[in-house]
Amino acid sequence: MTLLAAAVFAGMSFATPAAYAQEAGAAVESSAFKFLAAGIAFGLAALGAGFGLGFVGAAGLAAISENPKMQSSVFIIVGMVESIAIYGIVMMFIILGQ
Repeated sequence: MTLLAAAVFAGMSFATPAAYAQEAGAAVESSAFKFLAAGIAFGLAALGAGFGLGFVGAAGLAAISENPKMQSSVFIIVGMVESIAIYGIVMMFIILGQ
């Protein structure tokens, strides 16, 4: 809900009432949306990775406590969950690079 409110506020604050010839402030507006999009991309990826890591970590510790031989499998699965945040960083750099 907070993310939606932030997106609506940003859209209202950077919107122009009419479309005329390009002004000096046009580049500032597009870069503001670029920063907003990059922040949302990385923020949602980090949030998803955090939730996933919480669930996988709890289940992984339970599995390791029952069978210590499962440790390497749990580490691989935890690494796969953490890669979601890395994909978010990559998308952030792609958005900011344009």
